[in-house]
Amino acid sequence: MGVMNRPSDDIGRGASSVRHTARARRAAQTLVDEVREGLARQPLRELPCKYFYDDRGSALFDEITRLPEYYPTRTEEALLAAHAGAIVAAVAPRELVELGSGAGRKVRFFLDAMRGRGRLERVQMLEISEGWLRASVEALQADYPEATIEGVVGDFVHDLEALGRGGERLMLFLAGTLGNLHPEAVPGFFRQAAAILEPGDGFLVGVDLVKDPARLHAAYNDAAGVTAQFNLNLLTVLNAQLGADFDLVGFEHVAFYDADAQWIEMRLRARRAMHVRLPGAGVELDLAAGEEIRTELSCKYTRESFERRVAGSGLRLESWFTDAESLFASALLRRE
Repeated sequence: MGVMNRPSDDIGRGASSVRHTARARRAAQTLVDEVREGLARQPLRELPCKYFYDDRGSALFDEITRLPEYYPTRTEEALLAAHAGAIVAAVAPRELVELGSGAGRKVRFFLDAMRGRGRLERVQMLEISEGWLRASVEALQADYPEATIEGVVGDFVHDLEALGRGGERLMLFLAGTLGNLHPEAVPGFFRQAAAILEPGDGFLVGVDLVKDPARLHAAYNDAAGVTAQFNLNLLTVLNAQLGADFDLVGFEHVAFYDADAQWIEMRLRARRAMHVRLPGAGVELDLAAGEEIRTELSCKYTRESFERRVAGSGLRLESWFTDAESLFASALLRRE
């Protein structure tokens, strides 16, 4: 089946562009609504982790991926280097889609494999950070001039429809980002993904696996304190976007593994009682000393728990690639 009914089909081969989804064009109001709702939650206030990723947050996360304690990136990159060719051979895509593309490093394993098979025609990259997305699109277009490369500023939870219908498509959702979704939301996300794929299309998902809690603790509490900076940067974003007056010195980074839920939680803990104003959201907040705001879940899976979330979504697990230590997996799903 050919590539049809895609957004911006009038863009010529070898051209690049960046567009915004309808939701992204309403980003300011969405931020207000989500922050207002999250900070009102009880007994635990929350902030959406997607707001980590302004330009500084994206740069900090890129730094995190290179830390010695942070095993997911190097482990996944080794898996992709070993298996990208076979995945491309199995799916035979002409279009590559990446969700949450970040710096666009890992996608190159697949672009090279598609180029080698003479099938590299189109790339779509969906990412919430416009600055990093533009830089990635420009770099990839320079290195893969034969392809049409399009950046889409948007949110992978809400904006998959903006990518259009599939057909000869391989979609990537790497880095264990699936873990940022609450497990109860994962089946619905997989159903949305299936809706933009055609039978035979592939969906490669990076899956961070259940492992020794000490290794997880080290990965989210690195000795250099970069993850702490990344966590606190969320408050910097709210100060800039909503005119808030969060005092970053008044908060500390907290990350711990919940063995029962099988997830890491990241939180910000108030070092002292404080009153915080967020005029852009019409919110005033009284925090007690020691009170915490949850900023991220990072869920860990086994093959069995992952397959339970896929069941009934319209996708099926075809291949499961993992490293010798079973730290991380790349799961190839196919549209039924």
